[in-house]
Order: sequence, then C-alpha cells, then structure tokens
Amino acid sequence: MADAALDAVRRELREFPAAARELSVPLAVPYLDKPPGPLHFYRDWVCPNRPCIIRNALQHWPALQKWSLPYLRATAGSAEVSVAVTPDGYADAVRGDRFVMPAERRLPLSCVLDVLEGRAQHPGVLYVQKQCSNLLTELPQLLPDLEPHVPWASEALGKMPDAVNFWLGEAAAVTSLHKDHYENLYCVVSGEKHFLLHPPSDRPFIPYELYTPATYQLTKEGSFKMVDEEAMEKVPWIPLDPLAPDLAQYPSYSQAQALHCTVQTGEMLYLPALWFHHVQQSHGCMAVNFWYDMEYDLKYSYFQLLDSLTKASGLN
Repeated sequence: MADAALDAVRRELREFPAAARELSVPLAVPYLDKPPGPLHFYRDWVCPNRPCIIRNALQHWPALQKWSLPYLRATAGSAEVSVAVTPDGYADAVRGDRFVMPAERRLPLSCVLDVLEGRAQHPGVLYVQKQCSNLLTELPQLLPDLEPHVPWASEALGKMPDAVNFWLGEAAAVTSLHKDHYENLYCVVSGEKHFLLHPPSDRPFIPYELYTPATYQLTKEGSFKMVDEEAMEKVPWIPLDPLAPDLAQYPSYSQAQALHCTVQTGEMLYLPALWFHHVQQSHGCMAVNFWYDMEYDLKYSYFQLLDSLTKASGLN
C-alpha cells in the first residue's frame, strides 16, 4: 500500500510540470516595447510569476550612452572592487564532490579592465559579481549614471530594492543553474547576457544534492587549489550543467523544457523569484540588477511543498 501511494505521488509530480506549462508558462520569453505601469506589471507579470524582456526601459539612463571600458577606467579606475576568480569561469558551482566558491580578490577596477582589454593577464577568469549592493558600496562614482531603483517596479512591489549589483566580466564567466528568492530586474547596459530559464514548476526534474563547501585559493604561482570550509554545513546545489546535461545520471531532466533568451544592450529582463537560471555573457558585458525581496506568500509555500515532495519521493 505504501509503495503504491509513493508511486502515485511520483507520477503526479512528473505530470505536474507539463500541466503548469500549459496553464501559465510561455513558450518563449515575451517582449514589452516599453516599461509597464505598476498595476500592469504586478497584475500581468509578478502575480502569475512570468518573465518578460522590457525594451526602452533604460533610455533615460546616462549609463547607456556613457558606459564603456575606457569610461569606467576614467571614472572609477582607481576604485577597489571585489573580484571573483576561478580557474574555469564557474563561481559557486559543483566540481566533483564539492560545492566550490570563487577565490575573492580586491583589485583596482583598472586591473580588471586591463585584462578585459588584453593589456594584461591574470590567472583564471575574472568576474566582478559581488552581490551585496556592490554598485553602491564599491562603485559610487557610477551612481549618477543610473537610477537607484526602478520606480514603476518599486511602486508595484511596495518596497525598494534590497540590493543593486554591478556585473562585469570575461566571456568565460558563467553563472551555474540556481534560483533566488528575489524579484530580479536585470539591466544590460553594454553587451549581452544569455539566459537559460526553468520555471519553478520544473523542480521535479531538476536534481539537487548536498555538497561539502569549498573555496578556491589562488597560490603565489598562479595555480588554484580547493580548500574545504570546515565549519560550514553541506550546501544543496544543482549538479547538472544544462548546456551539457548528463542524462544517464539525471534522466528526468530530459523532461524539463528550458526557455532561452538573450538580453541585449538597453534591455531589462524581469526574472521572477524562484525561477531557475543559468547565465552566460559577451566579453566585457556591463550590467546592473535590482533585487527586490519576494513576498513569502502562498506561492512561496506552494513551491516549498513541491520541493519537499520531490525530495521525499526520491525523484532527485
């Protein structure tokens, strides 16, 4: 009897993502030709938890005309920034039986720009990706070039962003598949970002495992070694690379259906909370994103139930 009940739960979980897609997941990420009003944004995108790409949302930012690598050098080249350094471009990712975080170095922005422009070399792959409002704390010189928040989104969500983050890196810098508990407005100022997306309803097909956390350390000789973080608990993370999934090990992923989109210069992606995303970028891409804390409402509770049932039924 217990086995039959467990099989029934697994069957329902496997069928759920397709039913959710038919009801609410678009076949492709829709485009809006202009920013929506607050009511429109909340009603048509936030409430149904649907992504969209918004054109003409950044046209009034001076950054869109000003920002280039030479401009960053002239305006903020002496500013010291936190830089993630990895041997292969993957920060916060599974490597073997470890969840590995990047080596973090404090470098003048000009040193990062030297590498991006081919004037200098540095071991590994560099990515300015500090996610604790690094634009506000590390690069205040750039603040006059953009808005401190997205007014129509702030009004719709009834709050100001928790963080405003600046992103700049090499083309080899990749963000592994994960999800965030934020309503994310991701603005590309120069270059382009390539997103692979899964809705939260695909959770039964997306594997999670627990990993010992470790951090890359950069040696004086310029090589990398992994050092375990002894005091930290194991980290749940997605071991699968959606660009080259190991379907022999994770066969259920073949039933997931990813959305692919490219966010180009001057465009803004609304990435709803709890959507899984994997990100690549063009070399020297410059972006700013606004993280608004999600509402921990019934949608969140439903996802937690889906996540718990997936784990308890052994679908992982």
